[in-house]
Amino acid sequence: MAVLSDTEKLDAFVRLVESRLYDIFPDENTPQGDVIRAAKYSLSAGGKRIRPVLTLAFCEMCGGDTEKALDAACAIEYMHTYSLIHDDLPCMDNDDLRRGKPSCHKAFGETTALLAGDMLAILPFERIAGSKTIPDAAKAKCVNALAHLCGADGMIGGQQIDTANTGSDLSGDLLLSMYSMKTSALIKAACLCGVYCAGSEQEERYARAAAEYAENLGLAFQIIDDILDVTSCPEVLGKQTGNDAENDKHTFVRIYGLEKAEKAAKDYTEKAMEALSCFEYNEFVKLLTEALLGRKK
Repeated sequence: MAVLSDTEKLDAFVRLVESRLYDIFPDENTPQGDVIRAAKYSLSAGGKRIRPVLTLAFCEMCGGDTEKALDAACAIEYMHTYSLIHDDLPCMDNDDLRRGKPSCHKAFGETTALLAGDMLAILPFERIAGSKTIPDAAKAKCVNALAHLCGADGMIGGQQIDTANTGSDLSGDLLLSMYSMKTSALIKAACLCGVYCAGSEQEERYARAAAEYAENLGLAFQIIDDILDVTSCPEVLGKQTGNDAENDKHTFVRIYGLEKAEKAAKDYTEKAMEALSCFEYNEFVKLLTEALLGRKK
């Protein structure tokens, strides 16, 4: 069997996810068809699929068959896309662009976009519960991880802290706590789902390492977002830049400056790399992590 290069492997993982993302969607030719079309519009807007790729990669690193993790990977991407739709709404970040295209609410209207996000927040649980490939022992663990890490103690809680503190002073500690909930939590769910789907005898050990990796990667990822909001442009980034300052939001760059932000992103990425030492075959995820640190968009 031919050994895939890391780029080929990434492409292969993305193709796997793409091949299964839409097969669970209801028929568009119904009275509620607009909400289905809106959900598909945002889901197909050209994201990098990093989170579902991590689900597949962690399953593989734990010795599992990636086919067992594919439905969980799709569930992760639904949840991620829901969060982006809601992020862009006028009551949140009020962004007109997402991945170089009009935001969902700009293309379909605010009400339909809101409902499309709701649909994509619920769909992951149907996908996991009804999966014929996820081991039965892993289904409850995946559902629990996704529900907990995307709820009030995770992604939604982070968004609440973010929106509630717009325009007010925010300490560095609270900012990092918010980033952990807002960004690290969903990455953690992605990695943990991969571990659970593998069903390894070392699952507990692997889960601890996956959570440590995801926590640090998420912090680095969000700080890099802060940096790009200042240093990039809409043509490169695929969405509006300068929104954080315009919306009077506190960011790592605003509190600590660009130089310290760049160092922090590097430090957190190095901690993520250290967590990967738990896994024997970690080269692909290491290279993927390095690519995320060096991203320009």
